[in-house]
Amino acid sequence: MQKLKNIPISFLLAAIVTLFGSIALHAQNLDKSVVQNFINSKEFVFKAQTVLPMSGASRQLTSEYDVKFLGDSIVAYLPYFGRAYSAGYGEGGGIDFTSTKFEYKIQQRKKGWDISIKPGDAKDVQQLNLTVSENGYATLQVTSNNRQPISFNGYIVERNRK
Repeated sequence: MQKLKNIPISFLLAAIVTLFGSIALHAQNLDKSVVQNFINSKEFVFKAQTVLPMSGASRQLTSEYDVKFLGDSIVAYLPYFGRAYSAGYGEGGGIDFTSTKFEYKIQQRKKGWDISIKPGDAKDVQQLNLTVSENGYATLQVTSNNRQPISFNGYIVERNRK
């Protein structure tokens, strides 16, 4: 503790700002019409930044996790933290599926959109509820057949067309 007394406060503040600056969230400045076009075309990517399990603390994600909406398919790659009610041998882990048979319903809200996605061919995922603000920030809730629900905070971006 004695060593901290000799360190100037400005140095400590600069170190703290640098630390939190490196963890800073993605800044969105998308126009409402751009976000609406993404949603209507079903062609965008949800980038997860924070996971909010039903039990336990929320966590900042340090790896790339996303759900890709590719018009005619959905590709999900998300982590899972929570309780599984039943799982077969070798199952478990994250939320990792590709769906080509799904319902996609959009409902306009006052300052954004609610999107309900029901994959018909994903083994464990029952429903995805995506709430998107006018500037592209989003919350995704995943409801499973055999696991506790889990939520993710993040943002949407344009689909990369490689």
